[in-house]
Amino acid sequence: MLLDTWLSEWGVTLGITALMALMVFIVWDLARRNNAGRYGTFILFIALAMGLLGFAIKGAIQYLMEGGGL
Repeated sequence: MLLDTWLSEWGVTLGITALMALMVFIVWDLARRNNAGRYGTFILFIALAMGLLGFAIKGAIQYLMEGGGL
């Protein structure tokens, strides 16, 4: 039971992290292939960063609620 919990927790965390890295590459490639320019690339990465920031905040809140501080 302990191994299952540990594996699912870390598997999801590492899987989502790998997926986010893939999304960064996809957005960069999309901007490059479509000649988005500096401003267009910036907007694309801001939209992606908002999603990544939401995931990071979720992890921090989870840590605080499960025994870190609150």
